[in-house]
Amino acid sequence: MSVLTLDGVSKRYGQGDSALLALDRVSLTVEQGEFVCLLGASGCGKSTLLSLVAGLDAISGGVLDIGGRRVSLMFQEAALFPWLSVSGNVELPLRLAGMGRAERRKRSEELLEIVRLRDFADKRPHELSGGMRQRVALARALAQEADILLMDEPFGALDAMTRDILHDELERIWREQSLTVLFVTHNVREAVRLGDRVILLSSRPGRVIEDFPVTSPRPRRIDSPEVANQAAEITDKLRAEVARHAH
Repeated sequence: MSVLTLDGVSKRYGQGDSALLALDRVSLTVEQGEFVCLLGASGCGKSTLLSLVAGLDAISGGVLDIGGRRVSLMFQEAALFPWLSVSGNVELPLRLAGMGRAERRKRSEELLEIVRLRDFADKRPHELSGGMRQRVALARALAQEADILLMDEPFGALDAMTRDILHDELERIWREQSLTVLFVTHNVREAVRLGDRVILLSSRPGRVIEDFPVTSPRPRRIDSPEVANQAAEITDKLRAEVARHAH
């Protein structure tokens, strides 16, 4: 069952001759429980596409249908409130939704257990590592009880070892929570490591060039031959696209 459908979606910024076409007739379907990675050169409209799906921006043309489902968006920066504890940050969307204090506390504990940070509930963000702060941001995103989790390069600022650990954690949570994930990255190996499919976008304006199914069995390692081989194939396409755009 598809939970997200884009049919000929375009996004234009500005008017007249100075208008910038960021996305051009993008068509894409994401099924329930799928993990789909969006990949492309910088400025190809990946983040713009997430903003449209999240309802933060309006489409300029085409049809975008999420069937009334709830979405949550996770950014590259954890964007935690420094004056709130870890549990306070996770409870914030629950509080905004009108949930009572005792129920909020219980749900926060459950979510921190999911991201393996229950023992850090009373810490402040500055006391945590970058990877731990991203786990808190993930728990906060999960608190919104969304059907679709949108992730905009959430591990891009982390070192390779921390990123590798969080790949495993995200894959575990995705399975356990039966999430549907749309994940933006510019890291080809990360896309192949995580995704059921990798959608390659062209340089601006963003169009879907190719939809690569990832068939190697899970769990995958980012340095495995299967991941490396498919990543090399996709990288060749990406390089050709960047070179074409440069001329």
